[in-house]
Amino acid sequence: MKCRRCAAPAIIELRRHNAAFCSTCFVNHCHEQTRRAIHDYRMLEPGQRVLVAVSGGKDSLALWHLLHELGYRADGLYLGLGIAEYSDESAARVRDFAARFGFQLHEIDLPTDVGFDIPGGARVARRAPCSACGLSKRHLFNQAALRLGYPAIATGHNLDDEAAVLLGNTLRWDEAYLARQYPVLPESSGFARKVKPLVRLGEREMAAYCVVHRIDYILDECPMAAGNRHLHYKELLNSLEASSPGAKAAFLFNFLDRARGRFADVVLEERAALAACAVCGAPTPGDVCAFCRLQERASGSSGEPVILRSRTP
Repeated sequence: MKCRRCAAPAIIELRRHNAAFCSTCFVNHCHEQTRRAIHDYRMLEPGQRVLVAVSGGKDSLALWHLLHELGYRADGLYLGLGIAEYSDESAARVRDFAARFGFQLHEIDLPTDVGFDIPGGARVARRAPCSACGLSKRHLFNQAALRLGYPAIATGHNLDDEAAVLLGNTLRWDEAYLARQYPVLPESSGFARKVKPLVRLGEREMAAYCVVHRIDYILDECPMAAGNRHLHYKELLNSLEASSPGAKAAFLFNFLDRARGRFADVVLEERAALAACAVCGAPTPGDVCAFCRLQERASGSSGEPVILRSRTP
């Protein structure tokens, strides 16, 4: 198998592109796909500061590396979830990566800095663990970006992630979530911009990118994610992709190009109806935001300033 671009021995075949690449051309492919996503969806300005949500997994670490390669002033934010050995290993991967490449890293530890961990918070608040985790990440990442002056937050959601989320939202015909299904959520009062630069790259490509650059990432899925419907949707789409290469990309990008605009006004209406949380000041549809309610139930207190620890390169 030879590289489509230079005819050197290929290290990876990408059936949806009907192509194979050597290591050098594959890295160029990842650069180009990330650059194209950023340009097409107007995610970031050249050289802009951006806060990368990092978990220790392949996608977030590869994204952090890619953004630096493309000239962005990308710093990381790691949120310790308090999930026993899994969180310990994740934190070690992130810290080692930041030290190796000399990248700026900020950290928040939920048990120490916020007063609860995800297993305990989910149990007390009677939420699914993934729900409590997602709520905490959205709130704390946004709060940190605003406090530290980052205009944008970048997450490692890739093509496979976005296609699986779209499948779930379409099956439930959830208009509010379909309205937010876009590679960019623009900034507004109380919200930093949220961007997904990996939307044109799949999980397999991100794993190969990490192998090429010798990026050590955590391999295990989060133990709290067992039974998550999102993983089942991924399996269904992977089966479809095996018999019809490019199906996931066609499903996602046809929605973005042809259908998502029909729901765009929903986001504007939602944000227009928000007011400041009486406890922390974050935008919320009620008097107190969902995160402050979770924190109150899980730790007995809410609204305390969250400590951010920074590891300088």
